[in-house]
Amino acid sequence: MNENGLLSGRISQIIGPVVDVAFDTQGEKAEKVLPKIHEALEVTHPDGRRIIIEVQQHIGEDTVRTVAMDNTDGLSRGLEVRR
Repeated sequence: MNENGLLSGRISQIIGPVVDVAFDTQGEKAEKVLPKIHEALEVTHPDGRRIIIEVQQHIGEDTVRTVAMDNTDGLSRGLEVRR
């Protein structure tokens, strides 16, 4: 959870510009805790750059599929994603 009380997630899969992000919904309904479609999320690249990713689809109860607005080379599974 971040300073705004919103859940942060972790990258679970990367295929080109498509990044899947898993959230620990802690038993809550997905529509209450997952970011909304077209919501912008942020991940920090290991070199320090901030990369914006936009939610395109909800997958299951705890995962969203996003599209990166920048190159995803260097991103890896497990990196934190912030709202």
